[in-house]
Amino acid sequence: MKKIVIALTLLLATGGINIMFAQKYKADLNETKLHWLGEKVTGEHDGSVNLKSGELMLSGDKISSGSFVIDMTSIVNEDMEDPGYKAKLEGHLKSDDFFGVEKYPTATLIITNSESFKNGSGKITGDLTIKGKTKAIEFNAAMQDVDNGKRFYANITVDRTDFDVKYGSGNFFDNLGDKTIYDEFKIKLNMLVTK
Repeated sequence: MKKIVIALTLLLATGGINIMFAQKYKADLNETKLHWLGEKVTGEHDGSVNLKSGELMLSGDKISSGSFVIDMTSIVNEDMEDPGYKAKLEGHLKSDDFFGVEKYPTATLIITNSESFKNGSGKITGDLTIKGKTKAIEFNAAMQDVDNGKRFYANITVDRTDFDVKYGSGNFFDNLGDKTIYDEFKIKLNMLVTK
């Protein structure tokens, strides 16, 4: 009994109590939205992609860990009304020119840490994997308590060339002119997590 008391005292003194009381949350896939925006010299396209699975651990007001899988086969364009052009763009985004979803059907984000969300927002760090290539990323997020869990909002900017998505990049191809596609694309996250 004495050993147990000593162990608990050490755990409390070293902050280990946060690990003991870490709470697991799962993403509600029906209430989570990932909206993407890609820009080029002559305009932009936007759409959505689905979250396949996701969970995180909250220790107090910090995210201690998290794992999310994105279904890259679900890429949809939402700004084009012509069904033919819409299908053509979606097919191109899924091809090897872009995300190669036949070989890489999922992308992952592993959250490694976060700042405190005491004021409702904080910086999150993690490892993003697309097309088998992993890159450390940081982004700011907001967290809101809701009746059935917590809702996270974030705007994430990704340099696609870090993941070998170089089609139409002015940094890799010359004389593209108005066919140039900007390297960075944006993901707008609206995610509900529940216990």
